[in-house]
This record gives sequence, C-alpha cells and structure tokens, in this order.
Amino acid sequence: MPKKQSVLVVCTNRKAYHDYFVEDTYQAGLELLGAEVKSIRQKELSLERSFVRVENGQARVYQMHVKPYKFNSLAELDPTRPRRLLLTKKELRKLESKAQIKGYALVPLEVYFKNGWAKLKLALAKGKHTYDKRDSLKKKDLSREMEKQFKNAVKF
Repeated sequence: MPKKQSVLVVCTNRKAYHDYFVEDTYQAGLELLGAEVKSIRQKELSLERSFVRVENGQARVYQMHVKPYKFNSLAELDPTRPRRLLLTKKELRKLESKAQIKGYALVPLEVYFKNGWAKLKLALAKGKHTYDKRDSLKKKDLSREMEKQFKNAVKF
C-alpha cells in the first residue's frame, strides 16, 4: 500500500503569476541550516523579489528572505543569503540551457514541506509585457463578473 504524502505549503509568490507566463515547473530540494528550517516552519519567509540562477553546475535561489529564528543561540545568519537548490544533473542542464534564451527566467513559485523536507517549486517562465498584464487583468475581471451574474441568476 503506497505511503500517504503530506504537503504543507508555507509561502507562495503570487506576483510571479502576474509578471510571467509560467511554462514548466520543477520541484527542487532546499539546502538549509537548522535555524532556517525552524523559521520557515513558522512561515517567516518571503519570495517577493527572489530569483534562481544556474552557475557552475549548481542552482541557487537569491534574495529569498528568511527571517532569523529568534531562539537561535548560534551565529546569526544573513536572511537573504544564496541557498543551493538540490536538482539532478539532467534537470540542471535542461534549466541552464532554457534560461539562457532571451525573455526566459527561473522564478520561485512556492516553498513547501513534503514529508518533512523543505522543497521549492520553481518555474521556467517568460516575462509578460505591460499589455499582457492588462489583458490578463481584464480576463480575470470578466470571469469574476460572469461568476457574480451566474450566482445572482441561480438565486431566483
């Protein structure tokens, strides 16, 4: 009988869906220190301006802000230090080649715990222009209006 997998989403980067067209998503492990894991479990992190780069055969997430754990008795850690992502070599080569194409970026989407291990969901995404952003906002507003009209029609 297969083991039940538990997933606890800690933080999401909602602005990424506004700024990018998400094409592929990947799951990567996060290399963290003990105090960082405790802080992430308390949901004290931000993916707001973070990004991923593949350099020298390693993927790292930059500008992911993890608030220092207040009960940490060891050395103080830099909250925005680069953290290594754990991916297979095949995935790293694929991401590196695709991220070099103009207009594409590697964007972190969410941080979650899967069976007790910290994971990062990252996406290969293409940047949106301002007119694309306006168009997606229009579509979202129209769908909300249609839902509202449908709800009101069902009540009668």
